[in-house]
Amino acid sequence: MAHSDARRHTAPTPSDRHAILVAAAFGSSPGAHPLPAAHGPEQNWLRAVALGGQGRYAAARAELARVCGTGGVWSSFGASTEASLLRQLGGHRAAAVLDGRALAEAGSLRTSSGSTVAARRDVGTVAARRDVDVVAAWCDAATGLAADALGRGRLAVCGSLLDRCAAALDAAESEAGEKAFVRQRIRLAWVGAESALAAGDFTRARSRADRAVELADGFGSIRHSVKSDLVRSASLTGLPDHGPAMDLAADVLARAEEHELIPLQWAAAMLLDGLGAGRDAGRVRDLDAGRVRDLDAGRVRDFCATVIRGRGGRFVTLSAC
Repeated sequence: MAHSDARRHTAPTPSDRHAILVAAAFGSSPGAHPLPAAHGPEQNWLRAVALGGQGRYAAARAELARVCGTGGVWSSFGASTEASLLRQLGGHRAAAVLDGRALAEAGSLRTSSGSTVAARRDVGTVAARRDVDVVAAWCDAATGLAADALGRGRLAVCGSLLDRCAAALDAAESEAGEKAFVRQRIRLAWVGAESALAAGDFTRARSRADRAVELADGFGSIRHSVKSDLVRSASLTGLPDHGPAMDLAADVLARAEEHELIPLQWAAAMLLDGLGAGRDAGRVRDLDAGRVRDLDAGRVRDFCATVIRGRGGRFVTLSAC
């Protein structure tokens, strides 16, 4: 029995550790906690992404502090990830500073490499992977800057940045293949849908949201699937009947709760509350069970906000965003 207990508490191997962190950040176990300790900047970043998805903001920032400002591609990824944590809670102005830094870091790496992904394939898979990571980091930063601009009402700037990101992805995919940048395409579709919503173009918003859902279905990340459906539910609010939007948002809320994705749970509750599923209303259909149930979205929203604050999240007022 003692030998069995010892094996059960053995630390994960390096390969196991990496697989666990990838699955938590971009895979099938986004709610996994506690997570194994990170070894190296890539794992620091993966751990921060997973912790941020769970709403563990202080812990995520601690991981990012080990990455940001160190130079290289993971520093760029780290800065844009920290920006996304700020942006989630309304800090678009501060997020833009970090996204700008991330864009500059990735841009300098793209310039210094002096070659394309295809041209460097002959050098070896490590060099090719590095070039793919640099393009991915640049697109993460560009999309983040677009979202920052959108959050401050600068739709034209947002659109220009999204176009630049799309062009960069088109060029890179022609060499590395579409599968190399699926996550970047999903994020591009998210912000494209949100930009269309801000412009009042619900048809374009639904088209972009549907594209995000389609890509996320093949990506394998539960968190990305839940977020894509959240964006799609928002795009459905332009329909005369808000029933489909409420049904999908309620499903998103349930899945976010199941996987302990507190920020997405909070966002879904915000959407439902705005659609009338608050304290004075709240009968929504449970898509899986096929039944109608009461949902006090306002109470769920407030509960999630309390958890977020307790985990180091800092909400920003409108005047400071």
